[in-house]
Amino acid sequence: MNSNLNQISPKIKEIKKKVVPILKEADVIRSSLFGSVVRGEATKDSDIDMLVELPKEKSLLDLVRLEHKLEEVLGKKVDLVTYNSIHPLLKGYIYRDELRIF
Repeated sequence: MNSNLNQISPKIKEIKKKVVPILKEADVIRSSLFGSVVRGEATKDSDIDMLVELPKEKSLLDLVRLEHKLEEVLGKKVDLVTYNSIHPLLKGYIYRDELRIF
C-alpha cells in the first residue's frame, strides 16, 4: 500500500475532502484510492478508482447508491470496488497503488 502521506497531490486532497463526509454517512469502514489518480497519470477523462469496505448488512443497492453520490460530488465517473470483490489476479495491481483515504 502506498502510505506516504507527505506526497499526496492537491488533487487527491481535494477528492478526500469531498468524499469523506459521504463515506461517513454511508457507514463505510475503510476506503482507498487506486489507479491513475494515485499514480499521477489521470487525465480529465479518467475515472476515479476507489476501494470500500461496507458493513455486512449493506446491500448491493447501498453500494450503487454510494457510487452515485460519489459521482455527483466529484463530477466524474467513479469505479467503486469492495475489498471482498477484488479478483485474486488483480489484487497485486490494485494494492500496489492503494492510498488509504478513510
